Amino acid sequence: MGMTITEKILAEHAGLDRVVPGQLVTAQLDLALANDITGPVSIREFEKFGVETVWDKTKVALVPDHFTPNKDIASAELSKTLREFAKKQGIVHYWEQGRVGVEHCLLPEQGVTLPGDVIIGADSHTCTYGALGAFATGVGSTDLAAGMATGEAWFRVPESIKFIFKGTHFQPWVSGKDLILYAIGKIGVDGARYRAMEFTGEGIAALSMDGRLTMCNMAVEAGAKNGIIAPDEKTLAYVNERAKRPYKVYHSDPNAQYEEVYEWDVADIPLQVAFPHLPENSKPVGEGKGIKIDQVVIGSCTNGRLEDLQVAAHILKGQKVHGDVRLIVIPGTQEIYKQAMKEGLLDIFIDAGAVVSTPTCGPCLGGYMGILAKGERALSTTNRNFVGRMGHPESEVYLSGPAVAAASAVTGEISHPEEVL
Repeated sequence: MGMTITEKILAEHAGLDRVVPGQLVTAQLDLALANDITGPVSIREFEKFGVETVWDKTKVALVPDHFTPNKDIASAELSKTLREFAKKQGIVHYWEQGRVGVEHCLLPEQGVTLPGDVIIGADSHTCTYGALGAFATGVGSTDLAAGMATGEAWFRVPESIKFIFKGTHFQPWVSGKDLILYAIGKIGVDGARYRAMEFTGEGIAALSMDGRLTMCNMAVEAGAKNGIIAPDEKTLAYVNERAKRPYKVYHSDPNAQYEEVYEWDVADIPLQVAFPHLPENSKPVGEGKGIKIDQVVIGSCTNGRLEDLQVAAHILKGQKVHGDVRLIVIPGTQEIYKQAMKEGLLDIFIDAGAVVSTPTCGPCLGGYMGILAKGERALSTTNRNFVGRMGHPESEVYLSGPAVAAASAVTGEISHPEEVL
């Protein structure tokens, strides 16, 4: 019997010839990462172990991105804890403000996450790196501390679900965000609970790396242990420009076993909007017509990459943000920010009436840089729209891709891009 890509990666890192779903394994880690919220908790737990140093200072990443630039004294103290630990331990992958970016945009860009890796992160969207062909999953801060100390983590090998996206005739403006929202809408927020979501098919092959990173980023919103896409020529072209260490490529065997297989033609998938208060409430954008919004956010670890900004700028060029709407644009990294500046995208955003921020997770988690008041409604390219996610518990969050977000910022209500172009 063959193995899936997820099973192969875990078997190799556990020193085993094969593994099966449900099996408990201890796997060697290629990377353990944390941010300015989860990292200080991990550091406190790490120090309780009585261990002097992390297992490998080149395989720990500390990324102060959630509340940076610091929003208050408490967040400044969190960043200070991260900074001092990184300096004391000689952590190679630490980025100070001014160089840091949103972690799940930054680490692939910097070549820190690679195909075939086993990666744990004290952040649920660590599953993003599956787009490179890695096994990547979120863990709690205590598990992350143990990983930093030992270089190992234990896992229950997940069952795999295959998602086949057929064809390449995408409807206009449809992106990876729409594919993943559509999938979550079909299976629900617990439809892939502790499963590996394996994305494949011609539709996936047609996506850019930015689009694939978006898809794997939201696997956890279906309850998945990980999302993963087998590497192809696009993956290797992306990785080979950035990789600073060897890596190994894995693919699923033709006779690998899947718990379920879903198959959809991309031609049948329209632009999606997830209504409050769950990502599974995905509907065609037309069903949101007439719903007025107060704020639009374009950015985050889901849609803060260059392609996302290019799409938004294409729609916003020569347009003005609606008078009742606040548009906040947040490039995912400083490199993305610089490239957007070179391409004139920032001029387009500012001329349209948008706020352009330095990289931060800020509004996505209701931290700062765009908090919603009671009764306000946001359309956001982020990944969660739970009650109170971006502010007051009586506010509402709708999720979409950058095309719908940009168009809606112009009209003042949820809109298809064709309404403004």
